[in-house]
Amino acid sequence: AADGDEVAGKPVAAGEVVAAPMPGNILDIKVQSGASVKSGDVLIILEAMKMENEIVAPSDGTVTVVTTKGAAVNTGDVLVTLS
Repeated sequence: AADGDEVAGKPVAAGEVVAAPMPGNILDIKVQSGASVKSGDVLIILEAMKMENEIVAPSDGTVTVVTTKGAAVNTGDVLVTLS
């Protein structure tokens, strides 16, 4: 994403986007904005079809959380960005 892009009316920082792989509800957010994560770290718990899905970091980086606990998300909605 280039600087200045907006998703759902919110500016998104440049970096790698971690998006929802399926529609569901955000059960828990395991990281805080500004936290450093390693590839494979659990970022978000997404409940979909009565199953809890761990959304993990695709690479090392610093997290910016875009979603909120309890939010309903659709496939492709941005959950966090990594920079």
